[in-house]
Amino acid sequence: MKRAQFNATRAITIGAPPSAVWPWIIQLGYRRGGFYTYDLLDNAGEPSAERVVEELQDLEVGDAIPMFHEMNGLAIAYDVDSMDPPTSMLWVHRPHPGEAPDSTWSWRLVEQPGGRTRLVTRMKQDYRWQTPRLAAFNLWLMEFGDFAMERKMLRGIKRRAEGATSSSSTA
Repeated sequence: MKRAQFNATRAITIGAPPSAVWPWIIQLGYRRGGFYTYDLLDNAGEPSAERVVEELQDLEVGDAIPMFHEMNGLAIAYDVDSMDPPTSMLWVHRPHPGEAPDSTWSWRLVEQPGGRTRLVTRMKQDYRWQTPRLAAFNLWLMEFGDFAMERKMLRGIKRRAEGATSSSSTA
């Protein structure tokens, strides 16, 4: 995406293997597993999943990942562009079918020594200045909200994956 005005890379090390982290990423999304952040903001007040939800584990290329509820005919969703379970996935948002993406969000899980995972996520956003209201919203959301939301999400994934791994090893 050549025009991205916002580029952010965030990462966290998780004390669980990629295969234990992957299910938490697969179920991300509004009215899916949530985003493991501030549910009032990210999931319309519904709590994010605290367990791996089997019904949400069959994500495929082309599936939509909703970001929030529809408002005034506007609904934002990323589409799964590619995936290589359990190591990588790319989401893209296209304002209109066939157009170049205005936003991408990638996920990379890198196996680390000791059964750990380095989870790296990258977000790119073109503000689309030709649509001023949308550009202003994206600017505000990305520049002021992304760091706190992404940090909370990564910590939420870490807590859940590590908790699931420790509870399964003690069972």
